[in-house]
Amino acid sequence: MDLEALRHGNFATLGTAINDWSMMVKQLKALETRARDDMRAKAQRANWAGVNATVSREFITKTVGEFSDAVAQATSILNILRDTRDELVKHRDDLNQAIDRAWKKKLTVVGVAGGGFKVYVNVHPEPPDSEQAMKGVVDELQGILDRATTSDSTAARALTALANQADHGFSSAKYADRDSAADALEKAADMAALAKDAKKLTPEQLAELNRTLAQHKNDELFAAEFATKLGARNTLQFWADMSSLHLGARDSELHQLQDFQENLSTTLATATLSDADGMTAWKRQVIEEGTKVYTSDNPAHPTRGPMSAMGFQVMSSLMGQGKYDAEFLDAYGKKLLKADMAPTGGAGMNTNDLWKAPNQLTDLVFGEEDGQDPMVGFMKALSHNPEAATNTFADKEVFKHSLESIRYTDRDAAVAGALEAAVLGTAVGEVPSEPVPRSTTQAEIMRMVTETIAQPDGASLVTKETGEHFGRMASGYMPEINRALYGEARNSVFLTDSADPDPFSQTDVGRFLYEVAQDPDGARQIRFGESIYTASSLEAHIANPSLYDGETKEAITYIAKNAGLIEGIVAHSEADAQIGSELGSEKEENDARKRTGDFMKAIIGVGIGAGAAALVPQTVAGAVIGATASGYFGGISGMAVDRLIDGRQADGALDRALYATGKGLDAHLESATLQTQDSAMDALKLHRSDLPPDATQHWINDAVRQGWTNSDSFLEDRHKRPSA
Repeated sequence: MDLEALRHGNFATLGTAINDWSMMVKQLKALETRARDDMRAKAQRANWAGVNATVSREFITKTVGEFSDAVAQATSILNILRDTRDELVKHRDDLNQAIDRAWKKKLTVVGVAGGGFKVYVNVHPEPPDSEQAMKGVVDELQGILDRATTSDSTAARALTALANQADHGFSSAKYADRDSAADALEKAADMAALAKDAKKLTPEQLAELNRTLAQHKNDELFAAEFATKLGARNTLQFWADMSSLHLGARDSELHQLQDFQENLSTTLATATLSDADGMTAWKRQVIEEGTKVYTSDNPAHPTRGPMSAMGFQVMSSLMGQGKYDAEFLDAYGKKLLKADMAPTGGAGMNTNDLWKAPNQLTDLVFGEEDGQDPMVGFMKALSHNPEAATNTFADKEVFKHSLESIRYTDRDAAVAGALEAAVLGTAVGEVPSEPVPRSTTQAEIMRMVTETIAQPDGASLVTKETGEHFGRMASGYMPEINRALYGEARNSVFLTDSADPDPFSQTDVGRFLYEVAQDPDGARQIRFGESIYTASSLEAHIANPSLYDGETKEAITYIAKNAGLIEGIVAHSEADAQIGSELGSEKEENDARKRTGDFMKAIIGVGIGAGAAALVPQTVAGAVIGATASGYFGGISGMAVDRLIDGRQADGALDRALYATGKGLDAHLESATLQTQDSAMDALKLHRSDLPPDATQHWINDAVRQGWTNSDSFLEDRHKRPSA
């Protein structure tokens, strides 16, 4: 910073810029609110059809997201400009005050060519302490100029970094002031320097690196700067070295390294969201390095030999946490899948031999996995990014290969999790914050899932690792499943805003439910989904009889009949598999049921839209709610979940015996009937319906039992069963 420039600095222009940005933020916030509360809300309630059901709705949703990012970026720019202006004004005032104080000491300060300055004594003879006084003034002035230079240069660097984060659109990075943005960039450079050589990293430095990544792993500027400074090759080599150096870690060291791997994974995921030139090159090079072998020696174990791993294995082992950029995952996945699908044989066969060699010592994951199969980490990354997951499985060949490969590998849970994200549109384990309508692509992937598992050899794809994922997928598609199972009157009773409301065949979806229910976790997910959907649908028709063009009694009986059919399929599947005799313990079963119920209630509790997105037809939500947010699809569904949690507690050996006998089927039928009746009674009371309660219970009793009876013949006609 030049002395004269700061001394006579007029920051009026910067003040004008701040005022302009302040007005910009206000206008963008207003636009964001309108886009979110008006444009997106209408788009989510609209009964789209054809191309509009996917393209238009998706475009509107992304546009609303851009408004939100624009507000974040504009706010960060405003904060940095305001903070910098205030700092420069202070530095200017400090400088002028220091020059005034120097004058009182008979010292004059003048600027010189090139931006420097000189201090000299302006009286003769010179006072005896003038030399020391001049040195003090020089040091003080230079300190002020250095601080002003830091304010100016770091602000410029932070603003440039923000602008470079996104090639198109805006960055969602948020900073309250210049210092926080500058600090993030400085720390990122320091941490990248520490990670340059894993062999030289001391325990104290590793702890510092871990703490800093944990603090800044979701900070876009920090993450992009860290990854860029470290470089793609160094990132891969660093992790290969860390894995080799700490192979066999136990106890506290193991826990620290697990934590570090999660923080590094999330940091790199955040970094990929950046479109800055450095990160664009980083992402491209990581993909190019996929087939390169990274070798690492461990000086502490010279006789063990070097550990070798391909770039794909190293990078995928760092994809377990965080949300990686969709475009990066698309490009990375294409190259990885090309390699994974290269071996000859049937779909999914021989892929394991490609990555796992006998007696291989490579262990890239601190925990139960070893990271040798790069598809595991990649599939986990897809499970955190629904957009990328849908893009990946839209390729039918990739879908078939990936799903079939779980027969021959240990990637069961990872593939099933990625498929769950692909068809539901939400990251695994994430409570949606807004409606997530199904696109034709998602519905087609779900159709392929049901069709594959419905095949004679499809049962082997449902394992203890995949059952819960398939069960959640079934819950998410309850409207479409109900339509497929019922057939007649479905268009006016079982409503959905899915771009493809009828993707399933009746036989496939029935066999799919049966196979998934063979797994206890899968059966539990289906039951919760069915109960919530049934309760919500009953409430919709009771609250607004005009939804169905016939008598409400008919709508109620159709819904109850399907509830009996689905519950019957699940119960017969459990009885055939004798699941009851294999319950680990009453506590395990009850805890699992509570976890499932709490998660379902969290979805419902987010709001009408979010609850409907997972389990309830959106068209019903839109039609029932209208202009009033009166609580449909919240309270009644929540009470249904509570009954499932509290009313179906496993209780000792007797309960387990019931699961495996005819009494178990009777108990399930009774439970399904009461659950459906109670949901209807709750809705009658809440909405002050004039439907007769006793007659309504009678209709539901008959309909559920009819559906239950039909489930047995339904399965006999479509599935070979041990009880047949």
